[in-house]
Amino acid sequence: MKRVDQRAWLFLIPALVVLSLNAFIPLMTVVNYSVQDILPGLGAVWVGFDNFENVLRDPSFRGALTRQLGFSALILLIQVPLGILVALGMPKKGWPATAALVTIGLPLLIPWNVVGIIWRVFTRSDIGIVPFLFDRFGYVYNIANSPADAYWTVVMMDVWHWTPLIALLAYSGLNAIPDAFYQAARIDGATRWRTFWVVTLPRLRNVLTIGILLRFMDSFRIYIEISLLTGGGPGRTTAFVSDLLVNRAVGGFEFGYAAALSLIYFFIIIVISYLFFLVLTNVGTSSQMQGGDA
Repeated sequence: MKRVDQRAWLFLIPALVVLSLNAFIPLMTVVNYSVQDILPGLGAVWVGFDNFENVLRDPSFRGALTRQLGFSALILLIQVPLGILVALGMPKKGWPATAALVTIGLPLLIPWNVVGIIWRVFTRSDIGIVPFLFDRFGYVYNIANSPADAYWTVVMMDVWHWTPLIALLAYSGLNAIPDAFYQAARIDGATRWRTFWVVTLPRLRNVLTIGILLRFMDSFRIYIEISLLTGGGPGRTTAFVSDLLVNRAVGGFEFGYAAALSLIYFFIIIVISYLFFLVLTNVGTSSQMQGGDA
């Protein structure tokens, strides 16, 4: 029986230990805070699961979670199809392909805080390009007073910033599909739509699964851009769970509540991401089987 060389683990184990400690220690700290009532200058008081109960009964949490889920679903519905369309329209070879990749990837290099500042400048009533364009059509655009303007501006900001990620992933998946599949589809007389649905889309399953999971999890972490652009307003229109978490921990010094909220937040992301993974995997497998039967 051939022995497998396991010496590579000797180089990998130190990195895994460091990563585990960096994740484990903060997590245990949050768990410790979540079962205590911690007030600045006073000792911690054990409260058990009271903080979790307070979070789940809090109307502000339910409202923020509802807005968060709606926002995450909306940007996925926009960014995934749009990213695929962009990838399909990109050049495949030569310097045009290189130029397209660099251009499309530029928004991904911009830090979150800079994105918020850029869009804050875009939407200023005196020098912003967005109010200027809407004014040409007779519409008064104002993210400070209009909940619809603020919400859709946040959506467009996220689409502008993160659709390139889906496009680049889809582009890599498209280039990995052998031409033989398309030749077979042409021989069978398949239409362009049928070819996309049976040949292209099933073979983009893996990269799209990664892209959807990354975008869903990252959409739950959005805070800095919105804080700089709308401050969560007007009202609570653009205030999501991360905004509530920061306000309770930093603004209200409710560390126990914030710790419990962060754990519930983490649990929700893990569960929904896992459900996404199961659905996408099963759908992709079924599509490939149907494509093979066809």
